[in-house]
This record gives sequence, C-alpha cells and structure tokens, in this order.
Amino acid sequence: MAEEGTSDVGVTREVADPAPGPGIGKAPSVEPDGGTTLLAWLARMREECPVWRDEAGQVHLFRYEDVQRVLADPATFSSDTVGRLSGGERQAPRGTLLLLDPPLHGKMRRLVSRAFTPGLISGLEPWITELTAELLESAGGDRFDLVDVLANPLPVTVIARMLGVPTADRDLFQGWADQLLSTDPEDPASVRRMEETGATISAYLQGFIDERRRERQDDLLGTLVHAELDGERLDDEDIASFATLLLLAGHVTTSVLLGNTLMCLDGEPELFERVREERSLVPAVIEETLRLRPPFTRIERVTTAVTEFHGTSLAPNTLVHLWLLSANLDEEVFDDAAAFRPERSNSRQAAFGHGIHYCIGAPLARLEGRVALNALLDRFARIEVDPDARLTYHGTNVFGARHLPLAVKRA
Repeated sequence: MAEEGTSDVGVTREVADPAPGPGIGKAPSVEPDGGTTLLAWLARMREECPVWRDEAGQVHLFRYEDVQRVLADPATFSSDTVGRLSGGERQAPRGTLLLLDPPLHGKMRRLVSRAFTPGLISGLEPWITELTAELLESAGGDRFDLVDVLANPLPVTVIARMLGVPTADRDLFQGWADQLLSTDPEDPASVRRMEETGATISAYLQGFIDERRRERQDDLLGTLVHAELDGERLDDEDIASFATLLLLAGHVTTSVLLGNTLMCLDGEPELFERVREERSLVPAVIEETLRLRPPFTRIERVTTAVTEFHGTSLAPNTLVHLWLLSANLDEEVFDDAAAFRPERSNSRQAAFGHGIHYCIGAPLARLEGRVALNALLDRFARIEVDPDARLTYHGTNVFGARHLPLAVKRA
C-alpha cells in the first residue's frame, strides 16, 4: 500500500538518502518523507551520539533509559520552559499543566483529574460509540479521508462535551488546532499568528467561563471555575489555558493515533485480518501503535542544576529535548524494535510520558482509539490506505499524516 517504499514501522514514504549523522546542525523533521530520514537519524544517534548539542546549544537525548531518567526527576529537569528560559520574566498560566513544576503541578493536576477518573471515562464509551457510528455514516462511497471523517471530529467533539462548550462548534476548534499545529517557532510571523489564535480561543472561552461564574454547571469548565487552589479560585487565564491545552493536545493525540493505527495495520495485511477476527487484540494494537508511532516525537525540559549524561556535562538552564520516538525504538529495551508486534511482552512505551507529567488524558485516548478501530472493522470488510494517494505530514513534532485517504469495501 506504499507510494514508493514502506518502512518497518508502517510509514508510507519515499526512498531516502543515507542517514545523516551527528554532524548536522538541526534535527531532521517528519516532512517531507514521512519520517524516513528522521528515523534513520535517530537510530544513528542512539548508537553513536546519545547526547547531542545542536547549533542552538540545546541538548537532545535519544535512549530510553536517559529519557525515563529525566521524566522521573522533575527537581533536576523542570517543565517550566517558559519561566526558566526567560529568566523569570514570563510565567505560564497555572492552567498550563504541561509547564508546571511541583508543588503547584500536583495541586492543579489533582484538581483537573476529577474529570478524568476511570469511572467517568468508561462512562463515556456508549456515547463515543454512538458518535463514532454517526461520523462514519457520513462517509459515502468506497473512498474517504479518515482524518476529515473521523480522526479529527471525534476527539474534538468529545473534548467539547467534557468542557461544556457546544459540540456544534467543532469546526472552529479544528481550525484553531490546525493553525496552532502549523506554527514555526523560528518564523516571527508564524509565532504572531499563533498568539492571535490563542487570543481568539481565550475570547471564545471567556463567555462560557462567565456563564459558569453566574450559574454552576456540572462540566469541566464548571469544575475549574468553582475549584480552589491554595484557598484561591483559578483566574480566567488559568481556566482558558487549561481548556485550550485540552482542546489541542487531546485532539491531536487521538487524531494522530487513529491515523497511525491504520498506517501500521496497512503494512501488515495478514495481521489486519487477524485483528478483525480476534477483537481482543485491539487494545494491544493501539498500544503498539503508540510505541512505534507516538503522536509527538519529543518533549522538552530545562535543567535546574549541573547534571551529566554519558560524560557530557549540562549546565543549569539548558533546554533538553527528550526524543520519545527514539526511546520507543531503543533496541536495548525492545526486541525487534522496528517491527509492529502487538503481542510483544515488553510494551513500556513512552508515548504518554512518565512520572508526574504522565498524560492525564491517556485513558481517554486509548478508549477513543479502541472504539474507533472496532467501528471501522465492523463497518468495512476491507480497509487500506489509498494506494493512489500521496501523503503529506505535519511539519512540527507531530508524527502523523495530515490526511489519510482510505479505500474501503463495506461489510
């Protein structure tokens, strides 16, 4: 089902030149070849240069053990990249959970985790199943784009319902997410557009926040509006920041997961048919997809003190890139790491992070992935990535196709 070549990890791409090594100044991107060059580079870096300093002086870590060490030590490796790298001149809102350190992080996480308890998440399954069926019903003919029909609208609609904003506005949310995901941090005009989009989202949410302050409602926005942190209520910026994070990160994680799952299975037709017959394999397929093709290639931390990796010393306030994608392909941890093997015994994948910042929405993403894959298998007797389609990929650190045209045969 590939265009010109298919890798072991189910990436549809063009044949690449030999892998670059540590001598380059910037890390390769997922574009333009779907990650072929990036994956080959990461393999070389794990082997030859596990600690790499790029042309900007930022440090990159590639091995599973090193990535896990950083994620498990928030005292030495801070998540507050905004505050520390600005010299304390700027601070992230308290609602930006990803950028908070203890003890504030723990307090804020306990507050918002009330909406993500196992009982509440599992209780969404009947509605998510119904919503998935409705979305797939709109897919006519024997070809459709998975991203447009299901992978984008499903998680956005679920998150909107959890927050308490109109699910009918999901096209708005999708448009905002697309704008934020296309941001080039090295392009001032692109950064300005991102800031404008953020202001637009905050203005949209403000009306709903005001409503919750006037009248309590049993949704996530209502919980945040009336919650107290150290005896104080969260301010509007805190609430809007968390809602924006949830809309963006929650949407991207599930959307990319669904597309990546189909891409992985597309490269394993016999396994695809086996999964159709043995639905008990679906959770393992979702987990192996997260390992092989995590939605985000990397995350960042900042050192708070002098520390060392493999004989290389890192000064305080050094930005460290943790390559989740590389950690998940570490041959020292995963046997036959480049192969798609849902039944592997070692599934300690790092897609959702580790430690105190482990993704709060992970159970929801897994649920949505499981429901969606089962619905696709129920509805279609054959599913393949359209062999005539040329795929394009996200240009940021998102590891997935922007669109995924499918060719199907109805059951």
